[in-house]
Amino acid sequence: MSAQSPITSAMDHAAVTAIRVLSMDAVQKANSGHPGTPVALAPVTYAIWNRFLRYDPLQPLWPDRDRYVLSCGHASMLLYSMIHLACVRNMDHDGRVLDEVSLPLDQIKQFRQIDSRTPGHPEYRHTAGVETTTGPLGNGAGNSVGMAIAGKWLASRYNKPGFDLFTYRVYAQVSDGCLMEGVASEAASLAGHLKLDNLVWVYDNNHITIEGETSLAFSENVGARFEAYGWHVLHINDANCLEAISQCFADAAQTKGKPTLVVLNSRIAWGVPGKENHHSAHGEPLGATAIEGAKANYGVDPKSQFSVPPEAYEAFRLGMAAKGALESAKWAATFSSYAKSYPELAKELELMNSHKLPEKWDAALTAFPWGEFDDPKNPGKKKVAAVASRDAGGKVINALAKNIPWMLGGSADLAPSTKTRLTFEGAGDFEAGTYGGRNLHFGIREHAMGAILNGIALCNLLPYGSGFLIFSDYGRGALRLGSLMNIPAMYVFTHDSIGVGEDGPTHQPIEQLASLRAIPGMLVLRPADANEVSEAYRAALLHNHSPSCIILTRQELTTFDRTECAPATGLHKGAYVLLDAQGGKPDVILIGTGSEVELCVSAKKVLDAKGIQTRVVSMPSWELFESYCGNNPAYRESVLPNAIRARVAVEMGSPFGWERYTGLDGSILGMRSFGASGPFKGLLKKFGFTLENLVELATSQVAGKNPISR
Repeated sequence: MSAQSPITSAMDHAAVTAIRVLSMDAVQKANSGHPGTPVALAPVTYAIWNRFLRYDPLQPLWPDRDRYVLSCGHASMLLYSMIHLACVRNMDHDGRVLDEVSLPLDQIKQFRQIDSRTPGHPEYRHTAGVETTTGPLGNGAGNSVGMAIAGKWLASRYNKPGFDLFTYRVYAQVSDGCLMEGVASEAASLAGHLKLDNLVWVYDNNHITIEGETSLAFSENVGARFEAYGWHVLHINDANCLEAISQCFADAAQTKGKPTLVVLNSRIAWGVPGKENHHSAHGEPLGATAIEGAKANYGVDPKSQFSVPPEAYEAFRLGMAAKGALESAKWAATFSSYAKSYPELAKELELMNSHKLPEKWDAALTAFPWGEFDDPKNPGKKKVAAVASRDAGGKVINALAKNIPWMLGGSADLAPSTKTRLTFEGAGDFEAGTYGGRNLHFGIREHAMGAILNGIALCNLLPYGSGFLIFSDYGRGALRLGSLMNIPAMYVFTHDSIGVGEDGPTHQPIEQLASLRAIPGMLVLRPADANEVSEAYRAALLHNHSPSCIILTRQELTTFDRTECAPATGLHKGAYVLLDAQGGKPDVILIGTGSEVELCVSAKKVLDAKGIQTRVVSMPSWELFESYCGNNPAYRESVLPNAIRARVAVEMGSPFGWERYTGLDGSILGMRSFGASGPFKGLLKKFGFTLENLVELATSQVAGKNPISR
């Protein structure tokens, strides 16, 4: 520390030792976990937290706090030790600070136990002081890029002369494993391109993974790679030297126009006799003998357990806590003055940080017209109103984003196809040096896009990302983590079926809808026409406690006549009776999503003419339907009466899961192969998505037969 610091070297030693001891003891007691990395990284992590991180333990959600991300989440005891020693306050699920610490010593002792606040990998919202859920390697690194992007955007919009509301930096610790994963490489490439100089990654170059030496599979020059990305690269050769570490971070803080990578040469389980650089320390307890030897080496009673000297707490009280309290109080005072000078912007920030939408946020949405219109291409002829749901989505997202200033996003290089570019005046592009734009360009980096969206959402902005539905697989890890964290990142996936035609099975999504629906908490919406698209976006934005996926078509869909059909607001119940049988007594129920609802409507006309009373149910969201019926069980019966067993579900995707709505005796018209390359209309015939086939399936159902579902 500097000469002015009240923290002595003895306090530094006590704190670093406490981090190591707590980590070793917790893993040993649980007989599970990764002790080596926390032991080795204790000095550098202590330096980040207690010398550089602007963080107030009493106000864990202070908006301009620096962010710390442990991307190598298997080293979770490292983070838990820091939260414990810093006495970070606990919070409830609404973000209110409680009069208790997040991780008392009893919670450290419950590491990896059921219902403890110290799970095997850090979990956002589960443990106060954890900024993001990490563990799957590389995703935390991607999150940190999103946080840095959010910081730049917030500063560009809200900082004013004399009012620097957003100046925070993001520190992420990454491992060899993180940097082998493609998601971290994608994110690092974009961060360098965007010149995010508020971002620092600390690379733990310890040469060890689960299988042994990294040389088995990893021999590149990481520093040179990051220099090629456009990063500022620094090196620390002694992972135990606090002064060398501190000088390195001071250098990083002065770097402009580049993110910084700090290459830390460490040995796993550094300082544990017999365990240095031994791969067994990576994923299993050190053992009582090694721990006793380490404690003796540190000057700690070898037989003590979970022993924390007062000097360790005092170091954090005099360091992080004292500085953080001053900084957060200064920010609060600045914001109070700011609110008087810029009341509208201050109101935006208050709404944003309380996860609320502005008044009249959806006022610009208007109903899409239906009916017949003069066809400009064929004078004298009429044309039925029809629009591809991706085109409708483009209009809707612009109408919404214009009234929600903190809604921003982009595409994995597909915005012209997904129609997600914001085109209203002032929308602009988020680019290096001009960080106020609301159109993000992720490049062809689907996984990083998802991880970055999660990081942006963790900063209380409303981000969206888009791409083709088939490529949702490339970003699935981030999709799952976003759902695990219950954060409202929004995804717009287009080209939703074999409707992509000649592109063939490599681009025709089959199992993707089923796989997205399988993610707990994920909201999947597949609207059937333009007006359902509007409601889908409304539902996604109102559903602010988890991610959402809006699934849209490339091909045109007829806009249903809502004077004959039920209102599109039925979407918010997940499923609704679009067109009913005479007297509300159907012989058969056709259930469709997306583009297939139109086929069901056409089949109803034929079936009705044959004397088969038919109900058409539009079911854009299984999740909303199950949620609504959970609170309103009679609604399920009103839409899908238990007595009506003749049912056909229609979706150009895997039939997996549809049995819950058709019953075992119902038919499912779905895809049981990967599709084929050819004109769209030919594919519909090949795979049975024709009026004739649907009518035949429905007729057979009414006759009590159970034809083989396609």
